[in-house]
Amino acid sequence: MIASVAGLTAGLIAGGILLTVVLGYAQLRSVHSEAKNTADGVAALVDQNSIPNPIPVPAGVQVQVVDENGAIRAVSATADRLVTILYPHELAGLEDGEGRTIPGERIGYDGDVHVVQVTAGPPTAPLRILVAQSTGQIAQSVHVLKITLLILYPMLIALLAAVLWRALGAALKPVDALRAGAEEITGGTRAGRLPLPDSKDEIHRLAVTLNDMLHRLDSARARQRAFVADAAHELRSPLTNMRTELEVAQRLPDDTDWPELADDLLADVQRLSRLVDDLLLLARSDEGLPATRVEEIDLAQFVGEAAERYPDVAFDDPGKPLPLLAEPDALARVVTNLLDNAVRHKRSAVTVSAAADGPNLLVVVTDDGPGIPEPDRERVFQRFTRLDDARARDAGGSGLGLAIVRELVRRHRGTVTLGDAHPGLRVEVRLPWRQPQDQALLPG
Repeated sequence: MIASVAGLTAGLIAGGILLTVVLGYAQLRSVHSEAKNTADGVAALVDQNSIPNPIPVPAGVQVQVVDENGAIRAVSATADRLVTILYPHELAGLEDGEGRTIPGERIGYDGDVHVVQVTAGPPTAPLRILVAQSTGQIAQSVHVLKITLLILYPMLIALLAAVLWRALGAALKPVDALRAGAEEITGGTRAGRLPLPDSKDEIHRLAVTLNDMLHRLDSARARQRAFVADAAHELRSPLTNMRTELEVAQRLPDDTDWPELADDLLADVQRLSRLVDDLLLLARSDEGLPATRVEEIDLAQFVGEAAERYPDVAFDDPGKPLPLLAEPDALARVVTNLLDNAVRHKRSAVTVSAAADGPNLLVVVTDDGPGIPEPDRERVFQRFTRLDDARARDAGGSGLGLAIVRELVRRHRGTVTLGDAHPGLRVEVRLPWRQPQDQALLPG
């Protein structure tokens, strides 16, 4: 606010100074023009050899006609007949039609006078016509303007400062309300929402945008807290099993079956390792890290090789190559997670296929298990979600498999959907057909 008033004051002062200078210059040019017209009129009389003596001129004007020797040949009624208005050295440097300002005391005027010189007569005997006109009116006008500005400017500045203070206060009141709201949110004394001003202006839109941002931040924090809590719970389970087994073995050293204990510990370590790998993969996805290695693969051969590792999985070979630009490690994780899930819940058979489907490549995994109810088909993609907690835990599931599948498919600009296999579950993964080399995969 102070800076605005200071800037306004500086601008008004600069404008006042400029106005004073321009007014003085304009009036001086007007005086010069009037004196020049008077000199031209006298020059015309000289050229006609009909110059009167004294020369008739308006009040406040003096005229002298001086020959080449400096002698005064004719004057106006108030002009000096012996001493020229301009001294010889002043005349020497004065061009025809130019003017010079001299002190008015020299010719009996108060203030300054402006003198214009014009040449007339024959070239062999030229005469100089000197016309002096008082500039006292200019000085008086400029003085009146200065006094007026000195009186009005403080009043105008005070008025504008008051108006600016009220206007800025009214305009910044919503901003101060936002600041107070943000301070209360930071201090934890109110919910995570800023007050919305009544006006539908930029401040209102800013408040709406900030509230949306706070909502997203609250949601992200809630998801992060839930993720950390679920991760801690999942990590604690295998660690607890390992600790219990070691404590039992320590208390019964003679009866301990060390090979069996080693197998149990190895199973828990493998489960813990898989969980840590899953958490790191999701963390990389949340951070938006780019794909590590992208190359062209044959999707049909890729899915077939993955299916060969499962004895109970049947692969429906399309019989032709299906080229795809993909991240092999990520795509292998997608197929493996889907096959693991299908094998875990099947009754007797699992089928996987790869085919072309218009602009996309399609990978389909079906099983004849219990399937997933339609209301839960979106929820199962959330992290640490299990529809049958006891069975998933016994089988080593952590509730991250489908969440990882969706993230990795999204990195390939694809989609994954769940449907009915009648009976069982049908999982469809659609990937864009042969992406151009110059288009990188989406960051995780």
